[in-house]
Amino acid sequence: MLNVYAWNVCPHCRKTIEFLRAHQIPFQYLEIGEQPEAVLKKVIDVNGGDDWVVPTLEYNGQWRPGQVFDEARLEKDLKKWGLLKD
Repeated sequence: MLNVYAWNVCPHCRKTIEFLRAHQIPFQYLEIGEQPEAVLKKVIDVNGGDDWVVPTLEYNGQWRPGQVFDEARLEKDLKKWGLLKD
């Protein structure tokens, strides 16, 4: 299952979630502020070690750091993980 670490006021998170729903990609939404300390530390590490950045995605142990929504880049990354077909 694709895990989406997000913040409910983040416009890039909302666009990412809209993209996933539109492409019928199942995911688990995880509100970043409600995550245990160990998860927050991992998300911070994935994003360079200074702070958490959302939306951060995780699938089968592979991580995608948080970033500005870019449909083409998100599509490419999801295809690489086998979650989106060509």
